[in-house]
Amino acid sequence: MSEKILKKLQILADSAKYDVSCSSSGSKRKNTQRGLGNTNGMGICHSFTEDGRCVSLLKILLTNHCIYDCAYCVSRRSNDVQRVAFTVEEVVSLTMHFYRRNYIEGLFLSSGIFKNSDYTMERLVRIAKTLRTEHKFNGYIHLKTIPGASDELVREAGLYADRLSVNVELPTEQSLVKLAPEKNTADIVKPMSFIRHTIEENRQEIQLYKHAPAFVPAGQSTQMIIGASPESDWQIMQQADSLYKNFHLKRVYYSAYVPVQQDRRLPDLHSLPPVQRENRLYQTDWLLRFYGFSVNEIFNPSAPNLETDVDPKLAWALRNLHLFPVDINRADYEMILRIPGLGVKSAKKIVAGRKFHHLTLDHLRQFGVALNRARYFLICIGWNGYRRDWNAAEIKRQIIAGNTQSTQLSLF
Repeated sequence: MSEKILKKLQILADSAKYDVSCSSSGSKRKNTQRGLGNTNGMGICHSFTEDGRCVSLLKILLTNHCIYDCAYCVSRRSNDVQRVAFTVEEVVSLTMHFYRRNYIEGLFLSSGIFKNSDYTMERLVRIAKTLRTEHKFNGYIHLKTIPGASDELVREAGLYADRLSVNVELPTEQSLVKLAPEKNTADIVKPMSFIRHTIEENRQEIQLYKHAPAFVPAGQSTQMIIGASPESDWQIMQQADSLYKNFHLKRVYYSAYVPVQQDRRLPDLHSLPPVQRENRLYQTDWLLRFYGFSVNEIFNPSAPNLETDVDPKLAWALRNLHLFPVDINRADYEMILRIPGLGVKSAKKIVAGRKFHHLTLDHLRQFGVALNRARYFLICIGWNGYRRDWNAAEIKRQIIAGNTQSTQLSLF
């Protein structure tokens, strides 16, 4: 790999780290005496397939040049950073180089905007098309769809990419106007809507014609930046819920804002990223998608932000003690899912296991249930739940104390 390409990779992989919409985490694969190359963590990230398999991706920007001046973006036009760009051929070569050495299984490619949306999108499409048609690359490809790009280019991108994503950037249109005045919501929503309808049309085509080409088989996703604008958690999750329902997204990703440049419209440059808040939003997102909760159930009407000391499922249970304790040997699956400390897999094991014998706490331990939380909210053979003279505050105190104690014990 030439020094010039290596320098570009360092810059454009570093710029790409702010986009979290591929479930990424840093990865390093050092060289050995008999090995070839050294990724040194540059641009290698992890993503997860629908069946839970972890895959490594080359995660880069095509360029960090951008015509927009979005306040929250490290690549904003007014930011004093070194600007570089890959050519189409360089990205194809890098992808194949890393793939042949078993460093990656796919490509996550985003970009700043060169001179307009179509000009940039056309290059992203050419990269995916070249990999698929000329190099017969069958690895995973995730392309960022550039807002404002033509339907024709988005359609072509979907024929070569496994997943497309259009970042909504911020939770509300008001914040977008304030922090990214050159962008507009219509340009973001249009390709999301087009992708959704084309996916539905493609499913019908495949039912009629077995060999019809697949369009975005892994669906579409989006990302929201959290903490750069003043929206409450309730507003953020209302927007996420709307996106899931209107565009059938596979995922909404929440990215804790990292201060990159001083701007009076943004949090102080030395403020810490709201990582704990990001985590609580992901937990809430999980409750919406897999546990049957609605947004208005999760949030207390008098408190629009999630609690930081307990997870949102536990917070909901503490506000609704009249529904507990739940008899796991009799309750329906939907109610068992709402017991704090029980996941989807555990709930399914409970429903399946109780067909053969009455369940006890020992069975729940075998199922992997977090009993430090769950035992206050359930009844089973030999266990009658929490003390009836305890209120929500006391149960919360007991759970937090128990979590602290187990954390301390695990250190010794």
